[in-house]
Amino acid sequence: MNQLKSIIKNQENIRRRNFFLKFLLLVVLITAFESNSWFSPFFDTHIIASNLIRAAIFLLSGNLIISLARIITLQFYLKRTEESRVQPNFVIGIDRLSTLLNIMIILITMMLAFGVRPLEFLTSITIVAAAIALLTKDYITNIVNGLIMMFSDQLEIGDKILIGKSMGFIRDITLINMELKTETGEIIIIPNTLALTSEVVNYSKNNSHQVILDSEIPFYSAILLNDLESALSHSLREFSDHVFIDGAQLTIIERKPESIIVRFQFPIKSGEKIIEKNVKKTVNQALINWSNENRKA
Repeated sequence: MNQLKSIIKNQENIRRRNFFLKFLLLVVLITAFESNSWFSPFFDTHIIASNLIRAAIFLLSGNLIISLARIITLQFYLKRTEESRVQPNFVIGIDRLSTLLNIMIILITMMLAFGVRPLEFLTSITIVAAAIALLTKDYITNIVNGLIMMFSDQLEIGDKILIGKSMGFIRDITLINMELKTETGEIIIIPNTLALTSEVVNYSKNNSHQVILDSEIPFYSAILLNDLESALSHSLREFSDHVFIDGAQLTIIERKPESIIVRFQFPIKSGEKIIEKNVKKTVNQALINWSNENRKA
């Protein structure tokens, strides 16, 4: 079981416990409000308290329905992916959709708390609602496109992509935009509509799962390509269960007056982003160590 799947299962166990606690609270509120108990005269004479309890019942009921649907969906998804890798996009998409539905439940709850009937309220402001829909059209489109990307496997958090002239790693996909982080640390915000309708190059979705690392080496270092390739390949040994070490190779992709740009690439067995991230750190550290040793020499 991969690390992400373990984290998700632990979080789901906590959500299940919270689900039963909220269910017990809902039963208590319904019993106190609907049954002929000593609370009944109090609610008959205190309309505000009655509205608040009714709103609380609606809030808990709606939240429980959404939580139950979320638990069942994720349980089914985890069983379906028992022998494969979990896509973080799907989990994020479920969380974002649950949040959106809960916000709608909260808005209706506020109406009930103030004694406003939601259906009559929406009917009375039809013209205003139409105007709001026109003003928020772009936001609604972005939300829909964001959900489409979350539930698809074409773009995944951690993928290296190119959109227009912007290149970076997908850091997050929200309901409004996509966040890219460049190799130099800058954050690029791209609207979901642009990300879904533009031509996107995904460098992480290749059949061989190649990991590519480029580096510029100045000529004042004693450059022995065979030694450098051996040192970098040796750093991959601790990841032998995930990396095809025999497929690792070092090539020169550009020569400059005072330096060369080399590319170290190797095929990886698993597409798990956490493992790939750790492999990259290890290889980069091996490159730094090799460069320091050659400078001292």
